[in-house]
Amino acid sequence: MKSIRKAVFPLAGHGTRFLPMTKSSPKEMLPIVDKPVVQCVLEEAVAAGINQIIMVTGRGKRAIEDHFDISYELEDVLRKKNKNEALEELRRITSLSEILYLRQKEALGLGHAVLCTKNVIGDEPFIVALGDEIMDGPETAMSQLRRAYEKIGGGPVIGVQRVPLSEVHQYGIIAGTEVAPGLYRVDRLIEKPSLEEAPSDLAIIGRYLLTPDIFPVLETQAPGKGGEIQLTDALNTLSQKRPLYAMEIVGDRFDTGDKLGFLKATVRFALKRPDLGPSFQAFLEDLVHHFPGVSPEAKSNERSEKRDYATR
Repeated sequence: MKSIRKAVFPLAGHGTRFLPMTKSSPKEMLPIVDKPVVQCVLEEAVAAGINQIIMVTGRGKRAIEDHFDISYELEDVLRKKNKNEALEELRRITSLSEILYLRQKEALGLGHAVLCTKNVIGDEPFIVALGDEIMDGPETAMSQLRRAYEKIGGGPVIGVQRVPLSEVHQYGIIAGTEVAPGLYRVDRLIEKPSLEEAPSDLAIIGRYLLTPDIFPVLETQAPGKGGEIQLTDALNTLSQKRPLYAMEIVGDRFDTGDKLGFLKATVRFALKRPDLGPSFQAFLEDLVHHFPGVSPEAKSNERSEKRDYATR
């Protein structure tokens, strides 16, 4: 059983849900307080023992490369102003991991983005992490996938979480059999089914642990929805050839490519910071109490949610 050393970040999407901001700035560079979303995902990978990141980018994504590169001019300014704490943080960011950049010249789907990394991945297992989804829990999502991979003796494992039945049409949904607590043998996957078609409420999230036999499948996979090569379709094909598993990920997931998801993530991580949390919580409580557009019921729910955030 080969160890997992590499992770793929598909980052070539246009971020249309955040226009006009994303017209000239990558959605993955949206800040969670003072840290870009993509850095949050990279730090999750590093914590899970990943030491090589392959970022699949496209036009207009240069800011991502610059963020993880050395900025001699800025470091010199910080050094002269004795801002040593900020200087050390910049140095830490540039040394987090080995990063390779590949260009996806056409946005032909998630499956195509993964296929672009074939020659770099080689014959190793690897993780795919969507660059606009961040997780918050007692253990990183990637570490949980690694444990599942080791438990089954090596093999592909996709991350899933339960979603409300009213939202199953927004996700890829799995049908499978639970073989251990939170671990499922996948029979099939359905991309964005209707409520009547959905076989479960277990939705695929933006974390996958894949094996290199996914590449031959992707190379011959017919285009799916939107004329794109869908990773879900390829996984469906793969599940008919070898065992495919799904791990129910413990932790809270935030889709920062969605406006509401981004706001929720910002609030959650700001409240967790010792330097900001107490003052920010007081501000939110005062704002919700006095804001005229919020109903009493919504105010009560918001206060309860903020208490939950503060204690997690």
